[in-house]
Amino acid sequence: MKKMFCSFVFCCLCFWRLVGVFAGTDAVKIVSVMEGDSVTLNSDLTEIKARDIITWTFGPQRTKIAQINKEDGKPATSDVPDGRFGDRLKLDDQTGSLTITNTRTEDSGEYQIIIKRTSNPATNNFKVTVYARLPVPVISNSQCLSSSSSNCSLVCSSVLNVSDATLSWNAGISVLSSISASDLSISLSLPLEVEYQDKNTYSCVLNNPISNQTTHLDINTLCHTCAEFLTPLISAAAVGFLLLIVAVVIFCIYKKQRKTDQQDQARNEDITYADPTFLKRKAQKSEVKVEEEVVYAGVVTKN
Repeated sequence: MKKMFCSFVFCCLCFWRLVGVFAGTDAVKIVSVMEGDSVTLNSDLTEIKARDIITWTFGPQRTKIAQINKEDGKPATSDVPDGRFGDRLKLDDQTGSLTITNTRTEDSGEYQIIIKRTSNPATNNFKVTVYARLPVPVISNSQCLSSSSSNCSLVCSSVLNVSDATLSWNAGISVLSSISASDLSISLSLPLEVEYQDKNTYSCVLNNPISNQTTHLDINTLCHTCAEFLTPLISAAAVGFLLLIVAVVIFCIYKKQRKTDQQDQARNEDITYADPTFLKRKAQKSEVKVEEEVVYAGVVTKN
């Protein structure tokens, strides 16, 4: 009995200490928003009462960015020294809630609301994360496999300018592999090898805690063997080679013809033309000798 009583007292003391620890701890509300959207940090007040003073701060230095005094009745907002907010802060004069319009990634950080009133003063903390919009991942054929291979080698990649992003290969709703990065400047890429005749539905997914971008794999378009891939290349190379030969032949003919024309031109330049001179000759009288009279005698033939 005594042992049970001691155990009970010990449990009560532990519980009391836990209550004391958590009672003095301000809870942090996690808020996520997509870049370009608006986000409202709620004060959890239905109405600001007389003499209430609502103050909003930003960052670890607790820089005041908005305040409303019920007695003045007019909310006022102010920017931080680096001017990141501009005129994008709106303070509700009825509830004291703060709205940030057209959010940017640099708006991420710690926000705090301080409610000063005669009864039940309160302080609430917010951690806001503004996520950049995700790019669409790209699937490409990483290499040409031999014609005897039955597999297709692929790679999905994404150039990131976002934080807390994960790139993954999915088969249906099952995750096959994934890779994550918190650095804004890192490019993610993830390989995958599938069979040409695979009937599964594959997709590459890039996501962060509040959004995702998906690209579905078309095996028939992206997967091919080296033979299928090289055939058009060989044909193109053959056509190119023939065109090169024709060009060389045409060039040789042109060069030869040009050389012949130059030689002909050179010969024409070497010829000297002279004016002809005609000499008159005296006509000679032809002397015709008159043959003397000839007497022909008959010939008798004896048998």
